[in-house]
Amino acid sequence: MNTAFYTGASGLRAHQNAIDITSHNLVNCNTYGYKATKPEFRELLYSKMDINKNRELEDDEQVLSGHGVMLSNQDLMFTQGALYESGYALDYAIAGEGLFAIERNGSIEYTRNGSFDLSIEGNDAYLVTCDGAYVLDENYNRIQVPYNAGTNVINTDGLDKKLGVFNFSNLYGLRRTNYESFQPTDISGEPQIADEGDYNIYEHSLERSNVDVAQEFADVIVSQKAYQFSARVVTTADEIEQVANSLRK
Repeated sequence: MNTAFYTGASGLRAHQNAIDITSHNLVNCNTYGYKATKPEFRELLYSKMDINKNRELEDDEQVLSGHGVMLSNQDLMFTQGALYESGYALDYAIAGEGLFAIERNGSIEYTRNGSFDLSIEGNDAYLVTCDGAYVLDENYNRIQVPYNAGTNVINTDGLDKKLGVFNFSNLYGLRRTNYESFQPTDISGEPQIADEGDYNIYEHSLERSNVDVAQEFADVIVSQKAYQFSARVVTTADEIEQVANSLRK
C-alpha cells in the first residue's frame, strides 16, 4: 500500500475528529457556563530519508518525510460568555476569572455554570448544581442554606458571599469531565482562591456559553472540504494501486 493512502487516511481521521469537536460546541451553545474547544493540527513526520547513498548523513542533514496530519490538541477557550438575567434566586454568574468548586461523588471539580438549586436533606438544605453535585465554599465545605422546613421558605441573603471561587495559573490546562465541569492537571496547576478584584458574582444571572455559532459553522465547512479532499486522496491512491497490480499481471 503506497504512502498516499496512509496520508489520506490520516486526514480523514483528523478532520472527522475536528467535525466532532465543532458539533459538540454547537450542541452546547445554549449550555450555561460552557467553554468551547478549538482543534489544533500538526503534520506527521514518520521517517528520515537518507538521500546520499555514498555516506551516512548526520541527523541535521537528513530530510524529513511527511505522511499526513493528526489532531494534536484540543484547546479550551476561556473567553467570557454573555451574562443572562434569569431572575431565579439561586442562579449566579461569574464575570471575570474564576470557577465555582463543586463536590461530585467524593471528588472536587470546578465549573462556570452557576445554575444552582437546593437539596433538602431532613431539616437541612444544601446548595447543589442542577445535576446534584454539592456547591462548596472557599474551604471546600458544603454550603448550607437557611431553610424553614415548615414553610418551605429559604433565605438567600448573602449566599453569594459564601460561594468559593477558585483560579488556576493556567486555565487552559484544565481537563474537561463528562459533566462539562473541569479538573486540574499538572499543566493547569493547583487551585488557588481567586482574588476578589479578578471577578464579580452576579445574583439572579447566568453566564451563557462562549460559542461563536457563526465561526463554528464556518469551521464545519472547512473541515468538510478537508475531509472530502482526504477522501479523494484515498480513492486516487487505491486506483493507482489497482493499476500497478494490473500491470504486474
